[in-house]
Amino acid sequence: MNFTRRNLLALAAVVGIAGGASGAYAADTLNVGSYPSNPPFEYKADTGVFEGFEVDIVTEAAKRAGLTPEIADYGFQALFAATSSKRIDAAISSITITPERLKSQSFTQPYYDSDMGVATTTASSIKGLDDLKGKIVGVLSGSTGEKWAKEQKDAKGFSDIKGYNTQQDVLLDLTAGRVDAVISDVPGMQYAFKKMKGLEVRERIKTGEQYGLMMTKDSPMLPKINDAITAMKKDGTLQKIHVKWFGAEAPADSSTAVEKAIPKA
Repeated sequence: MNFTRRNLLALAAVVGIAGGASGAYAADTLNVGSYPSNPPFEYKADTGVFEGFEVDIVTEAAKRAGLTPEIADYGFQALFAATSSKRIDAAISSITITPERLKSQSFTQPYYDSDMGVATTTASSIKGLDDLKGKIVGVLSGSTGEKWAKEQKDAKGFSDIKGYNTQQDVLLDLTAGRVDAVISDVPGMQYAFKKMKGLEVRERIKTGEQYGLMMTKDSPMLPKINDAITAMKKDGTLQKIHVKWFGAEAPADSSTAVEKAIPKA
């Protein structure tokens, strides 16, 4: 804790707002919330330090913007309330940019393109969406996978949709047979399947999803962070980070490589 933050906290205590929603942070700090179990995008290493694709992105972007990132644990759903209430400045966790979210949040330009997918055990007779009639589907609570599954429940005939707080929990229940399939983001599931054997993605769901850094609505930090991401695309830094975590460059026409505008509601 530096001198500036100590004095701000002291002032807040005097006027009785130290516990206020806006908090009291050093002006040169980017306070970031992150779901801690979402490899390879973000996860906590054995040392307790956050690592991952988006961790590298936000760390480099903050550095270029003259800020020091401080990353803290949050449940996925809690990230949205934390940015809205300004307890944190930004959030990372494979957060899809959507029109609905843009009503209450701001996002940087996208930096990753993703699809959702249907995952089952390798022994399952389920081959894809058409086989999910009368089946129980697991999803990560608060995710676009949950939203999509609920919208499609009647059309696809799911018997039930079960929400989970962590990806590990929903995949463990898939292994145990408590859900018949999981609908979630393909990259995170494929990475998890390297360790959780006997599971696989049976069908991709083309959604056009793109991930960006979520920030408080109209954050004054947004232009600087977004400019940093643009520079990282132009000089190849973002592609290098992609290679580090995914083993290959992203397509040349993807949002990892191409400069995009700041999304608008």
